[in-house]
Amino acid sequence: MRGPLGPVIGRYPSSDGSTQLGGVIRQNRKCRDVAFLVIFIAFWVAMIVNSSFGFNQGNPLRLTYGLDYKGNVCGDKHANPGLRELELRYWLNPNQVYQSGLKDSQFSLSNARSICLLDCPMPSDDGLNWVCDYPEGEIRLSMDDWIDRNYDYFEFLTPEMRNTSLQLQGPCYPVIFPSVNVYWNCQFIARASNMSLRHWQQMGGVNINEGIVIDKSIHRSINARSSVLKRYMADVGKSWPVLIVCGGLLPLLLSIVWLLLIRHFVAAMPWITVAVFNVLIISVTMFYFLKAGWIGHDAISPIIGEHDPYYRVSARELHHLRAVTVLMTFIMIVSVLASIAIVRRILMATSVLKVAAKVIGEVQALIIFPIMPYIVLAIFYMFWLSATLHLFSSGRVLQNNCSSNCCAYDLALKKVNCDRCCGYSVHYTPHIAVAIFFHLFGCYWATQFVIGCSATIIAGSVASYYWARGETSTEVPFLPVFASMKRLIRYSLGSIVLGSLVVSFVESVRFILESARRKLKVSSSTPDGFFGKLVFHSSRFFLTCIECTIKSVSRNAYIMIAITGKSFCGASAIATELIFNNILRIGKVNVIGDVILSLGKLCISLSSALFAFLMLDAHKYKSSHHKISSPLLPVLACWGLGYVVATLFFAVVEMSIDTIILSFCQDSEEHQGNAQYAPPLLIETLNDQNEMQRLTQGPN
Repeated sequence: MRGPLGPVIGRYPSSDGSTQLGGVIRQNRKCRDVAFLVIFIAFWVAMIVNSSFGFNQGNPLRLTYGLDYKGNVCGDKHANPGLRELELRYWLNPNQVYQSGLKDSQFSLSNARSICLLDCPMPSDDGLNWVCDYPEGEIRLSMDDWIDRNYDYFEFLTPEMRNTSLQLQGPCYPVIFPSVNVYWNCQFIARASNMSLRHWQQMGGVNINEGIVIDKSIHRSINARSSVLKRYMADVGKSWPVLIVCGGLLPLLLSIVWLLLIRHFVAAMPWITVAVFNVLIISVTMFYFLKAGWIGHDAISPIIGEHDPYYRVSARELHHLRAVTVLMTFIMIVSVLASIAIVRRILMATSVLKVAAKVIGEVQALIIFPIMPYIVLAIFYMFWLSATLHLFSSGRVLQNNCSSNCCAYDLALKKVNCDRCCGYSVHYTPHIAVAIFFHLFGCYWATQFVIGCSATIIAGSVASYYWARGETSTEVPFLPVFASMKRLIRYSLGSIVLGSLVVSFVESVRFILESARRKLKVSSSTPDGFFGKLVFHSSRFFLTCIECTIKSVSRNAYIMIAITGKSFCGASAIATELIFNNILRIGKVNVIGDVILSLGKLCISLSSALFAFLMLDAHKYKSSHHKISSPLLPVLACWGLGYVVATLFFAVVEMSIDTIILSFCQDSEEHQGNAQYAPPLLIETLNDQNEMQRLTQGPN
């Protein structure tokens, strides 16, 4: 059995047996879990090196725009020639596109000759339009003149150049098929212009292949999983103003308002929280229905700019959005029913929140303290997001090795060149997947570390209040928040590192196993036997339970670290024993309080998601180079950021309740069941079991 904590908290005896005032929180501490702090520092050195690789090798433009036949990224003003505002990739040779779409063809679309244009060319109604290669060599035109001439300098070609152009070897190529801008790629529409095709044949041009294959070839490339993932990451980069407003500033404002309301209107806040939560989750779900095209006519479209309304292009992004919409519908129904089920327990939550409100009123610095970890995380997330975009786009642009006929006229060499005429691709290093996973793990670990530090500082401040009998005392530091922060930085950073590492590790294992489970499900490799299926389907539930348990243990361990100064493992043992010894006394009250606080966090994060939908609905994000492929990832990012910000601020209430309850349990144990230091309001809340049952169960 663990001994009493008299020497740790409150008044404790000196070596000669006399009682001395050693401070409310024990001061004779020592550094704990130092080895893990060293590991954390080494990890961040590795994070900086990993991010440097991304900044050195990456180019976020690659996430949105394609490469031309010279290996330049479309839209890159530093390319040769300069491609500023030339963001659309257009394939010059329709026969190469057709060939790349044939089954069992060895020719890849990446080797088809492509250039960057300002807009997608259309066939002429009464003649034949041309799109010519970038002007150089004997073609004395500037890039601006080339653009003004609609990329056509066929009239300036020598007889030899005209002959090679009629052989579809350039430098000019006919515009036979209409095309439409689909995610900054000019996708051919498999309906050749009869007028343009007739003029081409009259000029003696080679046969041009027609058929749906020419449409499907480009569409298959645009809808490839790697292309979709790049567009999702580009969406986050393009919507950075939305992330700042809806993921940063809005939840900051709403969280502060919520804390102030808890301070002054505690009796009404549980009811308001439940009502607002239901309204918000229904509203967000309706926005998903709207963008999925199941309500109204505002479904996301892969086509950029004006186009024939009868022409439709399918995209993976729409399918993903619809799948999330179905999931959100299920979550909405379950959440609304669950919130209705806890209505009768709200009076109990009100009682426990009153205790936290009194603490906040006495230690008012707690309301503004979360701004400090908020600023730290804001700076970190800006750096991390920039590094993420560079990591996802990192790699070397190298020319492909191809054996297909890709001959084309070279204006600089003044002849048809069949050597090194293959296209370019971004070649990723073998360890890029590991580098990205390492980067993602670092973000989650850093977030958990900052949240853990914030929670520990709050717990130390509240513990000072409790062990001074809930009053201003000479034993309580003038600024308990800063005193608690000083103790954390000096003695317990290693313990917080260990706690955040445990949570991050368990979450990462759950993520990896969940990914493996999904791959098995997709590949139809699920177990056949009853026992195998039971394990397969129940593993997700058990992993989620383990994750929640670890988070709860870590949170209570942070409280005991703040009070006792012990290591993470020692503090976890003390907290767990206290909770198990008093589970019947505090369990119901603590659970209901946590539920209300969780709903409050979801209210903040759902508000962030709702406003993100509204901001992304602006014209800026529906057209031009700012267009996002789908609001899915930016909205989820705002949702996640809003939840993190709410967690920082709601920890003031959450940790106040948990710290006071754990302190109450220890106080009761050390004084034969009668807490000596507990504020009267807390004793009334926890000890009056008959009144609590009457309030929550109602009349029979």
